[in-house]
Amino acid sequence: MNIDWAALGQVFGVSLVATLGLVAVFTLGIVGTSRKAGPAATAPAAGPGVAARTGAYACFALCAAAVGYGIYLIVA
Repeated sequence: MNIDWAALGQVFGVSLVATLGLVAVFTLGIVGTSRKAGPAATAPAAGPGVAARTGAYACFALCAAAVGYGIYLIVA
């Protein structure tokens, strides 16, 4: 039995980077949805809150795309 340690190391490295990246993007999505629209609860809807929420939805979409791609790779 011969183990290709270089290939095993590459798989480990790519898996580690992909996992950390996906967790970071999901964390940014959580932080973006927890932002308030302004300093007071009665602040107008426009402002940094809308941009943060839009960015959060983009992060969640990226996470869903990565999970979908992973399922596609497993099934195919």
